[in-house]
Formats: sequence, C-alpha cells, structure tokens
Amino acid sequence: GLLSVIQKLKGSPEQELRIVLLGLDNAGKTTLLKRLASEEVSTITPTQGFNVKSVHSHGFKLSVWDIGGQRSIRPYWRKYLGSTDLLIYVIDSADQKRFEETGQELAELTEDESLTGVPLLVFANKQDLVTAAPAAEIAEGLSLHTYRDREWQIQACSALSGEGVQDGMNWISSQIMNRTK
Repeated sequence: GLLSVIQKLKGSPEQELRIVLLGLDNAGKTTLLKRLASEEVSTITPTQGFNVKSVHSHGFKLSVWDIGGQRSIRPYWRKYLGSTDLLIYVIDSADQKRFEETGQELAELTEDESLTGVPLLVFANKQDLVTAAPAAEIAEGLSLHTYRDREWQIQACSALSGEGVQDGMNWISSQIMNRTK
C-alpha cells in the first residue's frame, strides 16, 4: 500500500510526473484537481483554457494539467500531450446523453502517437448523483476492455465529496512504482 510506496522512495529525490487531465466540459475536472490539491471545492467556475497545479502525492510531485473540455478547446488538447506520464480522463457519469461524445473523444485521444502506452485512469465522476451510471457500465460503453496497448483503470468517484478519488491516486502510484522498478 501507501506505506511501501513511501518506504521505497525514501532517500530518493521526489520524482516529477506530468499528468494530463481531460474530459468534456462540466465533467468535474477542475473540482477533481482542486480536491487533489486539498483546496476548497464549493465554488468552481468553468475552465477557459487550462489550469496547472503541482500536487504532492505518495512521494511524487505531480504536475497536473487541467485543460478545458468545451468543444472549441478540444482541438488544442493534442498540443499538451507530449511527455505525458499518465492520462486522467473524467466522465460525468450522470450525463448519459454525452456518453457517445465522450467515448469518441477518448478513443481519438488514445490513438494519439504521443500517448502510446501511457497509462489511463478514467474517473467515473458524479457517482453521488442518483442518475449516475455505474463505472462498470461506463467501462463497457467506452470499450475499455479493448485497450491492449496500455494499463487502464476506471474508478467510480465523486470529486465533490472526495469519495473514490484516493483509490484512483493509489492506482496511479502503483503504475508509477511498476514503471520505476
């Protein structure tokens, strides 16, 4: 668990990892980023452009790029993908009308050459809402089981309450440890 990760890293300088945080507008990316940075999440405004935060987690310094998900911004996502160590993709689990759109965006992203082999964490966000689809159903809809060129994980969460977010971060730390062995 966490303790073993920290013990392995003791004495080694903090590693910096570049994480790109993407998803459609209103999926909860900024709320998630603020939750990871232990900031207040009660007032969030839509991201126009991008936010970058350095988050310290599990002995790593995570440089997290939260890029807006509005349709007009999405063509620029690819400009931020170089040197990405991990991709976090956030889905609004309660917005079933947009599942097809978000699935297409994710499929296009994972085909990008600069993301070849990059681990993927999908946060099935807004699980606190009664209309939220379960993570397993979302994974099926996104055909995640067909991703053979990378490690992936889907994690049910609520960025607002924080539930499930730490589980996703634990998966990230296990991915990092596997790569640095």
